[in-house]
Amino acid sequence: MEPHPKTLSNTDFIERPDTLIRHGRTDDHDPKPLYCVWEITLKCYLGCRHCGSRAGAERNVELSTEECLDVVRQLEDLGIREVTLIGGEAYLREDWDQIAAEITRRGMACTMTTGGRALGEDRLLRAIDAGITSISVSIDGLSRTHELQRGAPNSWEDAMKSCERIAASPIRLTTNTQVNRMSLPEIPALAQMLVDTGSQAWQIQITVPMGRGADRPQMLLQPYDLLDFFPLLAWVKNERLTPNGVRLFPGNNVGYFGPYESMLRYGGQLGSHWSGCGAGKSCIGIESDGKIKGCPSLPSDQYTGGYTNQDVITDVVMEAPEVNHIRLRTNDDLWGFCKTCYYSDVCRAGCTWTSHCTLGRSGNNPYCIHRALVYEEQGKHEHLIQLQSAPGQPFDHGVFTTELRDIQDDEREMTILGHTLADMAQLDWRANSIWTEEELRAFIKRAPRLYDITGSN
Repeated sequence: MEPHPKTLSNTDFIERPDTLIRHGRTDDHDPKPLYCVWEITLKCYLGCRHCGSRAGAERNVELSTEECLDVVRQLEDLGIREVTLIGGEAYLREDWDQIAAEITRRGMACTMTTGGRALGEDRLLRAIDAGITSISVSIDGLSRTHELQRGAPNSWEDAMKSCERIAASPIRLTTNTQVNRMSLPEIPALAQMLVDTGSQAWQIQITVPMGRGADRPQMLLQPYDLLDFFPLLAWVKNERLTPNGVRLFPGNNVGYFGPYESMLRYGGQLGSHWSGCGAGKSCIGIESDGKIKGCPSLPSDQYTGGYTNQDVITDVVMEAPEVNHIRLRTNDDLWGFCKTCYYSDVCRAGCTWTSHCTLGRSGNNPYCIHRALVYEEQGKHEHLIQLQSAPGQPFDHGVFTTELRDIQDDEREMTILGHTLADMAQLDWRANSIWTEEELRAFIKRAPRLYDITGSN
């Protein structure tokens, strides 16, 4: 299949972060968020095995239409430039396009992230009429890999049909992928799929042990898997994405520093680099019952600063410690490897969501390529070991610890989870999976509940 006609030519491909709507102002000494991710309902058709919010049924109490429209007004007052509507599945809320239209009317860009299960022509026309500019479809592997992660038969076919409809419409098609041990070896094939279907951008993020993801530790990347993930991603970007004008946006937990930073970070060749967790600084998150957080992915119990129908959003962002402490934290808030790291003054332990949901508190993040390389030079790999299961609530998490172990001979093999680069490069994206059915089902099998050896329950 030839590259989709909507993809940019290589001569047009320049990574310019300053052209992005949500790009921050470098001269602003008192930064305020420019970007909001808003879960407008928890209702969802899918049952994703990695879903941090455990979406499915709507919340017992969700904001009314009038309350949502007031949230839009408050976001404009805060100075938000872009709002991404998510769920659950955002369009399962009947007034979703009314909310989107109000966002657009007030001068903010409105985008949407979807699993694409039921984004038919009628809903797509409603999105166009509401002024939605971009829709990101979640693709988490080839067909069988994707469907077993998403927990629904035919979810791959539905997502692909949604991609085709969006690509043929005035709305910009983008895609997003969860990277875990199931999807990692299929990254090259997925990259070619994006080119062929007309996706203009690809956001990837590492699956975090939150919600249902915490129930399946065998699906998670080990910290030393980053030693394979980063060079593979660099190869994919250079060989498949950049030549076809598909922009790569590593998520906030894909980092940090090391030899791949300037290559993989969007705008890295112009000097852009990771500059610390953006929660409450460059972005905020809102839940469908009105919870206000610095980031939509953060655990709700510890990071809710207020409610949209009870508090003023601007006041919460500026004054609530649950939100602003990430923006204000220093090296004194770090611990473990991250406290002593050369990059600590800038990095501040990377993604707060990842570190908190993995180790039970922020300030020390094992998912770091620089850290993995340091340990590799010592002949060590860092392993995650689960200590405590998640209790089973939306945005919950278990607790892990890490252990340094000597690198074993089988870990030095020139494969990625047993697959050679040649095998991955030749894999057609129309194939079911790089894995056998038995291997896939072993990944998604729910782990038995652990006895809480931390004594916190």
